Amino acid sequence: MSIRDLGAVLRRRWYVMVSLTLLGLLAGLHLYRSVPVEYQSESSVALLDSTAVAELAPTFGNPISNAGGSLVVTADVLIRTLSGADAARALHGLGVTDPYAVGFAANTSGPMLTLSVTGTDRTKVLQETNMLTSFAGEQLGALQTAAGVQPAYFVQTAPVVLPQTPVPLLKSRYQQVLGVVILGTTAGFTLSFVTDGALAARLRRRAAAEAAARAAAGAADTPAPRRSRRAALRAASDRLPGRRRGRNLDATALLTGYLALAFFIPSNLTLPGLGGVGTPANAYALLCLLWYLATWLTGRIRPVPGTRLPRTAMLVLALAVLGSYLANATRGSSHKEVLGADRGLIGLLVWVSLVVLVTAGIHDRSRLDVLLRRMVVMGAVVAAIGFYDFFTATNIADKISIPGLQSSVPQIATLDRGSFTRPRSTTAQPLEFGGMLAILLPFAVQQAFDPVRRNLARWRRWAPVVLMGGALPLTVSRTSIIGALLVVLVMLPRWKPERRWAAIGLLCGAVAAFKVIIPGLIGTITALFASFLSNGDSSTQARTVKYGAIVPYLEQRPLFGRGFGTFTPNLYFFTDNQYMLTLAEMGLVGLAVLLVLFFTGIHQGGAIRRLARTESDRELGQAFFASAVVSLVISATFDSLSFPMFAGMFFLTIAAGGSYLGFIRRAAPKPRTAESPCPPVTPARVPVP
Repeated sequence: MSIRDLGAVLRRRWYVMVSLTLLGLLAGLHLYRSVPVEYQSESSVALLDSTAVAELAPTFGNPISNAGGSLVVTADVLIRTLSGADAARALHGLGVTDPYAVGFAANTSGPMLTLSVTGTDRTKVLQETNMLTSFAGEQLGALQTAAGVQPAYFVQTAPVVLPQTPVPLLKSRYQQVLGVVILGTTAGFTLSFVTDGALAARLRRRAAAEAAARAAAGAADTPAPRRSRRAALRAASDRLPGRRRGRNLDATALLTGYLALAFFIPSNLTLPGLGGVGTPANAYALLCLLWYLATWLTGRIRPVPGTRLPRTAMLVLALAVLGSYLANATRGSSHKEVLGADRGLIGLLVWVSLVVLVTAGIHDRSRLDVLLRRMVVMGAVVAAIGFYDFFTATNIADKISIPGLQSSVPQIATLDRGSFTRPRSTTAQPLEFGGMLAILLPFAVQQAFDPVRRNLARWRRWAPVVLMGGALPLTVSRTSIIGALLVVLVMLPRWKPERRWAAIGLLCGAVAAFKVIIPGLIGTITALFASFLSNGDSSTQARTVKYGAIVPYLEQRPLFGRGFGTFTPNLYFFTDNQYMLTLAEMGLVGLAVLLVLFFTGIHQGGAIRRLARTESDRELGQAFFASAVVSLVISATFDSLSFPMFAGMFFLTIAAGGSYLGFIRRAAPKPRTAESPCPPVTPARVPVP
């Protein structure tokens, strides 16, 4: 359906669109006038060591008495105590009846806490913030007294930022109003097409009934009534694409726009107030979902047969996310966690739109091939930008500024490891850069070997492989190296011996070239894995310590977790592991669904490889298999789905695998039956004289 067709439907059903849009505007105005303005006051306190720290302090067998230590554990104990139900009841008795929050201060690594109170009475909020600040010091003293700590070794609280004058939270208020207006506009858009489709179907049924009645009465030559003829002409013109003056859009063209926005606009640049999910690419994907709904409701597009598996997996994921959203709503979460859960729902809609557009919107395999080639080419360009970042020791994304967008990741700086700059290209982090290239590398290799593309110049076929494969070691990351090794281990055994030995030789030559061209890089990467195996790496130790910190949150809510999108670093800590993050946010149910999603991609790749009738299709299935295996493994090394570019490419590959599997199954020969035990006979070609 073209843009002109969309506009024509909206013009015909203007009364639906206008009425619901006005209803949304009125509801937003009522919400703005009826909901009181909330005010928030904050204070910050730091934990100071005891005055007797110069002497050797006894341990008392309790971590909060760690005099002379970093006091981060002490701060964590205090935060958990103040966030508990007993502390809430005690504060309520003191007059703190408004919601409050306690957590580590943002962008700090020391024992500094931020205390905040939110309410509608500005004077009361300031008083409650003072009470909460004093209560924090009293609770810390009570904890140490209960642990038997001697007063000389008490850790003290010192106000760093006194309770501030409450400021209005207009941003949250505007977000609620804007959400209501958007909901009304979206409902008007959708119902306009529902109404148009229902009325068109009614006219077609009436025209068919009148034609049948005329035929039964022997009056087939009688001119049809004017209204039925007009309806028939309109239906006929809708079925003839050549009659339309506007150019039709298809899912491949729309998804190409998504790829361009995702790859070439830095993924840390987002729309204000939406966090990491507010990238222009994600907003564009939601608009594409509206296009699909409009086209589907008017009957111009139908899901492709045999492509249901990815959509079923997304349905299961959506149910798990909704379950965690309800779990978050029932536990009295903070305002920031509620916003995080709302952003999680937006991210889910983006993923659903990508899967639906690929599996249900692409009906021609050649257009799916075009989409996959464009994804590889654009990924190669991103890899080339990574080369520039590495050799110039800069981040080109830092120089990109787009009006209306802001960075969702504060204080992004050039990251180093050893003596090397870790590139991130247009991604938000080197881990995302390496993970994204690792899941696209199998398709670059498959397209380089594809016989259909043999007519292209060799450099055009192999440039994406060289750029992507060469950029992976430059990230100086275990995640990237593991991803590259998995691609080799999965794809290499399926090749013929001559290709396999040639590939092994090229890999050995590439390692030698890196050792000569970039001295020290191979040694640094080897040292990373050596320290990992010996458990002497600080980053590995920091991650394993966090695994144990997830257990208390899992014990509190084992099934559906704390809410998808709520376990944010500014409130808790980085997990650096998608499985641990899923356990905290979505519980055991979410972890099971995540594994189902990964194994869906693995199953699709294996099924394509088994059912394929050509060597090219078998290699394509192996590429999908390798990409899914890489996603499964490297998700244990960083919180993969929290990064918008990696998540978008992952769901696109999952959807493309399901779509290709549908094409392969429809092209496969039908099984033999008792009625037709013999396979179909292909007529022999007769040479033309």
